Amino acid sequence: MTDNQKADQPDRLFVERTVVDGVLVVTVQGEIDHNVKDALSEALMSEDGTAAPPRIVVDLSDVTFMDSSGINVFVAAYQQVNGAGWLRIAGAQGTILRVLELVGLDAVIPCHPTVEQALNA
Repeated sequence: MTDNQKADQPDRLFVERTVVDGVLVVTVQGEIDHNVKDALSEALMSEDGTAAPPRIVVDLSDVTFMDSSGINVFVAAYQQVNGAGWLRIAGAQGTILRVLELVGLDAVIPCHPTVEQALNA
């Protein structure tokens, strides 16, 4: 299954959803900020838009910028799956990983170097 969506500003964010062995893998490319946070939130929900799938890996390897809007989206997704499943972040590098570490999100949501490692953790 593949579902591509583009935010209102397609040159700033691209989101692709795939399912790997029952795990939703959300691949994000571009910038995550207030203008595109809703598109990211929707990508983390189930296909009918009611709730987050129980197991999610978010690949941030091609994200070039993220502000507090992205942090808020991940906290909300974590709260939705907590107890019923899990949320993992993969591929966060450089300033993106630093933001996750500064706010302590890496202590709550496991961060892995690759999608494969996140899937197999």
